[in-house]
Amino acid sequence: MPRDRSLLAPDDVTHRLTDVPAWRNVGGALRLECRFASFVEAFGFMAKVALIAERLDHHPNWTNVYNRVDIEITTHDAGGLTALDFDFAARVSEILDRP
Repeated sequence: MPRDRSLLAPDDVTHRLTDVPAWRNVGGALRLECRFASFVEAFGFMAKVALIAERLDHHPNWTNVYNRVDIEITTHDAGGLTALDFDFAARVSEILDRP
């Protein structure tokens, strides 16, 4: 199924941010900063995010330092944020909300 890669209007971005409250719009990209109890927990989270990225064929820029994972996502070929970015963010937020 094709994913919507149309650039969102600024008002749409602002509205959609309410659906993913842990994420921030930083320079035209969605950004999430996560902290975990250990490197193993952080790495496990990254493995789950990698599966989401592959399913959506939409891959984040991210970094990991010990227990910290920072994720940034944008649709480069659209030149900013799209519905696909918010779909990715929502799916990542779901795995963070699970016990």
